[in-house]
Amino acid sequence: MPEPAAGAAARLLDPAAIRLDERAADRAEAVRLCGRVLVDAGAVEPGYVDAMLERERSISTHLGEGVAIPHGTAAGRDLVRRDALAVVRFPDGVDWDGPDVTVCIAIAARGDGHIGILAELAQVLLDPDRARALREAAEPGDVLRLLDPAGADATTEDDRLEEQEPTG
Repeated sequence: MPEPAAGAAARLLDPAAIRLDERAADRAEAVRLCGRVLVDAGAVEPGYVDAMLERERSISTHLGEGVAIPHGTAAGRDLVRRDALAVVRFPDGVDWDGPDVTVCIAIAARGDGHIGILAELAQVLLDPDRARALREAAEPGDVLRLLDPAGADATTEDDRLEEQEPTG
């Protein structure tokens, strides 16, 4: 199987599908909200939300570090219009039937494209600083940078220009 291109997660994430100040009473409500974001983005049919809830009932999508990855069952793949992600942050946390979740990264995938995305997400979560930054992200651009491994530790062009400017 070919290696996924770096930054696949960031490319599948429309800034409009990033919600950073949401509330949910429980994990089912959180999953429904994540599904609605994917529906609103035009990535999935409304029935995909039921496939996401079914997946959550069969096995928790909690990954650790306050992050869950709600996604549909294999049977729900035909309801996916295009591969996409949604990031929904719950600053107050959501009880995920035990652990608290503050960030959901909802996945819509027609094929096996989500495997590369999961690998990228694992890299973010294995780095405690990046995982914390994801949980605390205040702007959509922050989320996009964190999910782009090529840009996560890179110095920006603006940073380089500032370093070169003479002082005094």
